[in-house]
Amino acid sequence: MTEITGPEALARVAELVEDIDFTMLTTVDDDGNLVSRPMSTRQMDEAGDIWFFTAEDTEKVEEARRHHDVGLAYCDAKGMRYVSVAGTAEIVHDRAKMEELYSSSLEIWFADGLDTPGIALLRVTPKVTEFWEPAKGRLAMAAGALKSLVTRDTPDDDIMNHGRIVC
Repeated sequence: MTEITGPEALARVAELVEDIDFTMLTTVDDDGNLVSRPMSTRQMDEAGDIWFFTAEDTEKVEEARRHHDVGLAYCDAKGMRYVSVAGTAEIVHDRAKMEELYSSSLEIWFADGLDTPGIALLRVTPKVTEFWEPAKGRLAMAAGALKSLVTRDTPDDDIMNHGRIVC
């Protein structure tokens, strides 16, 4: 497993999640259960924070306020890239940031746009990120998997890159 730290860590996280729109946000409820729901990533900024729009009167917001530790699970099934982000969450009311990140596609959730009562931002600051991606490209990975099926052997260890990024 590769471990990345230092200045290149944030750049690598951004590269991994930049073109995957939806993630599963996992919070902890009052009974200690892990609860996940889909969220649309609006941005990973230069500081490494990942931004989402949310309605303030939701269980996820209450859970994030009580238990700041959250998880984000990104899946690019077509590219065979999987990313898990462990971080801390904070609810933010910053009109300028909202204006920067808002697009009309969000009107399905926020009928009055940025004037929707209770609209807020959820900021997740990554602490540790793990990822899995094809080591030698998707075609080589598919060929390796097919070979394993035919020969009934375990796939080669180098079929997927697995890495850990500490921010």
